[in-house]
Amino acid sequence: MRDVARAAGVSISTVANVLNNPAVVADATRTRVEEAMAAVGFVRSGPARQLRGLPSRLVGSVTLDQANPFYAELNRGIEDRLDEAGCLVLACSTDIQPDKELRILRLLEEQSPRGIIVTPTGENLEQFEAIARRGTPVVLLDAPRGALDLCAVAVDHVAGGRLAGEHLLGLGHRHIAFVSATWDVPPVRDRLEGLRRALGEAGAQMPVEVRMDQGDLYRGTEEAVLALLALDPSPSAVVCLNDVAALALVRALERRGLRVPADVSVVGYDDVPFAAHVQPALTTVRRPIRNLGRIAAELLLAESTPTHHHEEQVFRPKLVSRATTAPPSSLHSAASGRRPR
Repeated sequence: MRDVARAAGVSISTVANVLNNPAVVADATRTRVEEAMAAVGFVRSGPARQLRGLPSRLVGSVTLDQANPFYAELNRGIEDRLDEAGCLVLACSTDIQPDKELRILRLLEEQSPRGIIVTPTGENLEQFEAIARRGTPVVLLDAPRGALDLCAVAVDHVAGGRLAGEHLLGLGHRHIAFVSATWDVPPVRDRLEGLRRALGEAGAQMPVEVRMDQGDLYRGTEEAVLALLALDPSPSAVVCLNDVAALALVRALERRGLRVPADVSVVGYDDVPFAAHVQPALTTVRRPIRNLGRIAAELLLAESTPTHHHEEQVFRPKLVSRATTAPPSSLHSAASGRRPR
């Protein structure tokens, strides 16, 4: 810092304030110090910062699958807020593997991060409370905290599944299937439960669950379509666990000569950025993806304030009706509900 102070013509304490408490430094002075830092190639020391009792600038973001556009958008929200606070986000994928999740959490703890934002792979949440007790704040994302003393940002997925069911029932569908995944996570189970409740209250047939292997999306959707068409009666509408699966299913149906929504209606979940722009535009259940990440980051930053109390924010999703849903065709009004394969 001495070289920076000399180049900027200020005291070392002023340089320290620019680094750690910039609000107390005049704008012109702060700009001059920042230019001096760039000129001399100054890089602050993270370990030295922590030795002085200042919070780390590293935050871990642990989600299920970075390849899914939902999690990419979620991390944008996290990154946007943490960037404003001068923090760096280390984004990791668990691939919905509890063992991998545990390894990532241990590695992150070793780095003494400012905190960890995590989308859990399952229902064993006590490990996150244990991490917090050891000194690393944890914010749960897309998971209710239950009785745990942690901050959490969650979505009412039962309500989301119900919205999808009510939308299709309102169009006249009575034979509805649910496409889930080979892996099992609570949010997806909750969506199916919401769909079941909507159909049960309407006196409609309970949804048949078909599992799709998302590891190989092409093969998985082909197998899912064959399973759907083998049902008797075959469904006139399908609700998918997410938008990626829904779009893949639409394409697989088209390859078999079926039209969406004329022959089969399809509903996604998430409302990722591409959902409104594909053809046909995807009917889906929207949750505020980027805002979920931003609020999780806000709660994590608040962990360092003395007056902070753990809180849980729960969002209710919204049905967005687009072009992949329509009333069932006359073909589905027949008793058999059979279609060409």
